Order: sequence, then C-alpha cells, then structure tokens
Amino acid sequence: MPLSDIRMGTWVHSIELRHGQGAKLVRAAGAYAKVVKESATQCLVRLPSGVEKLIDSRCRATIGIVSNPTHGARKLRKAGHSRWLGRRPVVRGVAMNPVDHPHEGGEGRTKGGRPSVSPWGKPTKAGYRTVPKKPKAQLSRD
Repeated sequence: MPLSDIRMGTWVHSIELRHGQGAKLVRAAGAYAKVVKESATQCLVRLPSGVEKLIDSRCRATIGIVSNPTHGARKLRKAGHSRWLGRRPVVRGVAMNPVDHPHEGGEGRTKGGRPSVSPWGKPTKAGYRTVPKKPKAQLSRD
C-alpha cells in the first residue's frame, strides 16, 4: 500500500526507498517503523534505529510488524549450529602454533611475547589507524 494511503502513527514494515524498487527498509524479524508525518509528496518515517527518514509517498509499505520477534533470542544448541550460520570459531593467538600467529605457541603456556597483533602482525589495540566516526545525520532526504 502506498505511504500516502497510510495514516499517521501506523506501524509499517518492508518499506521501499524508491517507487517501484521493492522493499529495502525494516525487513528483519520483529521490526517495525512508524509513519510520523505526511505531506503531499513525502512521508516522514521513524525507523527502528530512531532515525527519521523522508520517503516518497508513492513508495509502498506493509502495515503491521514483521513476524517472529523472538528470532534473535533463540538458543544455538551446539557449536555446529553457529557454523551453519557461517560464523567461524574465535581462537586466541597464544593457543595457535608459531607458524599460524605472531603470539606463537611454545612449550606450555606463554604470555604471547609481544603487544597484541593480528595474525598478519598488524597492531590490534590502542586505536591503531582508526578514523573517528562522523556523526550520523538524524534526518536524511532521498
């Protein structure tokens, strides 16, 4: 249903960004957005992140909330379940062999022998080569 036909205050999901392009926003399980304001050509929609976005009123959306809100709360029964989802195991560098990581192996337990680095020897802590994040605009126009 076009956003122009949806009343203010209604919960919506599966929102198009451009007319006829197909749903791009608010598609995750249990997600919803709220129509905050309407004008002749645009609607202001509050997304789950809290950002309010102006969207063309010809764009379509579905009224209601996406089903299965407890999807993210389900328990993974075993390590294999996590692997089915494409998640790799997290292994400490000191637990690896010297050929696999700069924090090396050795006989018995070791302290790692050098500051925290990635498997490729790049520093990983203390903000190494990080750029400060730019503040996100609270109101964006498309």
